[in-house]
Amino acid sequence: MPELPDIVVYIESLEARVGGKVLEHVRLLNPFILRTAVPPISAAEGKKVLGLRRLGKRIVFELEGGLFLVIHLMIAGRLRWTDARTKPKLPGRIALALFEFDSGTLVLTEAGTKRMASLHLVEGEAALDALHVAGMEVLEADLASFSRQLKVHNHTLKRALTNPHIFSGIGNAYSDEILHRAKLSPIAMTQKLDDDEIARLFEAIRSTLSEWTARLREQADGKFPEKVTAFREEMAVHGRFGKPCPACGSPVQRIVYGAHETNYCARCQTGGTVLADRALSRLLKKSWPRSIDELE
Repeated sequence: MPELPDIVVYIESLEARVGGKVLEHVRLLNPFILRTAVPPISAAEGKKVLGLRRLGKRIVFELEGGLFLVIHLMIAGRLRWTDARTKPKLPGRIALALFEFDSGTLVLTEAGTKRMASLHLVEGEAALDALHVAGMEVLEADLASFSRQLKVHNHTLKRALTNPHIFSGIGNAYSDEILHRAKLSPIAMTQKLDDDEIARLFEAIRSTLSEWTARLREQADGKFPEKVTAFREEMAVHGRFGKPCPACGSPVQRIVYGAHETNYCARCQTGGTVLADRALSRLLKKSWPRSIDELE
């Protein structure tokens, strides 16, 4: 799922291309992408884009007439851009909608067969606010308010970071990177953290999100971002199971749950303890390694 750094760079790229431009036509290639009926999607046509903003992991186009076009990419949704001189080549069945401007065409796609990405057209700030899952924007918060938010409920750190009702814009990928940088276990409980651990987590969130936003912006180099992925070679632990931790060289470990996994370094984050995997540890039982030294 595109997370805060990806969404920010998407928005910056869109602002450069459609800011102040008129949305001439919206073509829905899959009717299920649209989740609202009033106002009709045709009401967005002929309206100028007054600005763009991020709403959690959503991309918001502010249009004339108090209208807001809201795109949520979910897990597999992505955006593609073709300029006005090039007729857009539709990427097969994964193309869900086209947004045509005089400067070019924005294509909303979604890989796979599950249709989770969504498009809303709402009128007025109140209707827009109703779509917002109001988690804290950590880049705009101070340490004291962050600490209070973290301790409202007693969750594992992984669950807390990825819960949009608690913190905004953080998902599976960057939560792994944040916890590795903070040297904290993904299963540590939020209400048991001491002040030093909370401060480390706060700084790790801010530095990780800021650095990755700058890195993705630099990689785009003024072009529209095409390779938006949760798995990047430069990441420390996410998606790098079995590969050496860049800090200590120990093999990165993982916890698999359903279609998701948590990646971590046992030596850096859990005091050498290999955390139980919900599937494999039950299968291996007594043969499951209890420490990274035993595994190595």
